[in-house]
Amino acid sequence: MHVGERRRPARLVLTGLAAVLLAASTGPAAAGPRQAGPRPDDPLRQQVEAIHDTGAVGVFAEVTTPGTRHGARAGTAERGTAAPMPWNGRFRIGSATKTCTATVVLQLAGEGRLSLEDTVEQWLPGVVRGNGNDGSRITVRQLLQHTSGIPEVLPDIPALTSADGYRAERLRSYTPEEVVGLAMQHPPAPCPEHPSQPCPGTDWSYSNTNYLLAAMIVQEVTGRSWAQEVTDRIIRPLGLTGTETPGTLPSIPGPHAHAYATFGTGTGTGIDVTELNASMAVGSGSIISTAGDLNRFYRALLGGRLLAPEQLAEMTATVPAPEIGADYGLGLGELPLSCGGSYFGHPGELLGYHMWGGVTADGSRTAVVYVTSDGGQDTQQAMRTLVDEELCGTAPGD
Repeated sequence: MHVGERRRPARLVLTGLAAVLLAASTGPAAAGPRQAGPRPDDPLRQQVEAIHDTGAVGVFAEVTTPGTRHGARAGTAERGTAAPMPWNGRFRIGSATKTCTATVVLQLAGEGRLSLEDTVEQWLPGVVRGNGNDGSRITVRQLLQHTSGIPEVLPDIPALTSADGYRAERLRSYTPEEVVGLAMQHPPAPCPEHPSQPCPGTDWSYSNTNYLLAAMIVQEVTGRSWAQEVTDRIIRPLGLTGTETPGTLPSIPGPHAHAYATFGTGTGTGIDVTELNASMAVGSGSIISTAGDLNRFYRALLGGRLLAPEQLAEMTATVPAPEIGADYGLGLGELPLSCGGSYFGHPGELLGYHMWGGVTADGSRTAVVYVTSDGGQDTQQAMRTLVDEELCGTAPGD
């Protein structure tokens, strides 16, 4: 399905400003809207503590409304210590990186430097080839929309799949070409009607490989790296001082909480996985940021500061994404609000850091929450509930 064939209106029914106030112990305020003062019945803190009760080691959330910014935290920054979660702490935002990558690609489209209907083969000759993969049948739009059928590569990265693999390869560096090469060892996602044939553009299937390829196309188009383009087009213009593209740097600079992963074993809170060379996730999941910076980015994006109206309309036009129970545009999901209407956002995860963020269609209200351990379905649902209630203005205590 062409993305333009289905455009669901993103009408929002808002019930008033959420009374989400900063927890009793406040830290230094980052640049942005003014911080609200604490109160004993802080509803945001209640929500954060509810997430912590699901088994997360540490939780932090920040919500913005016009003119205000509110934060709350629970748990600890490091297991076995009493160190609190840091205010303005940095973390790996995982797949929320995809929204940044899609923004850069859409900016280049708006400048006439590429077309969303260009093929992958046109920009990356011979890269998507073999085992039934064919870059001449896949467009840039399909990469950003996850309708390319290109196979997922992350299961081929040992550092992301087991504790032993993490210990052995957490410092290993990858090039995007190397990671895409691993993906090409697998056949494309099967066509539902003709399983023996690939059929790009007809079915939705999430693949991080799509955004590695998008990052490579950015470099081909501009002659500069994906990291340079993200920095110069998004990070610096918006003053996102807690955000960076780390390259091969395995540490997280500045204040941050430790991350823990169980690698699917479900045993306790897992091992410390804070140190990681995230070069396998260039374009798809490697950015380091803060809740405050993500909120600022979302406000700017939906507020029209980063994309012209035509490109923002392309980004927010969606197709069904049944794998995630939502609709998906170009690097941005559209999810229903319990109060009516919908919001835009993107979850993110990279080894122990899990985040959920969202923004109303007019960019006026944002909410970002992250945890520092895997948790489970209860944790993910509680995070999603926090974002929903804060964007609706129906948080407990409102």
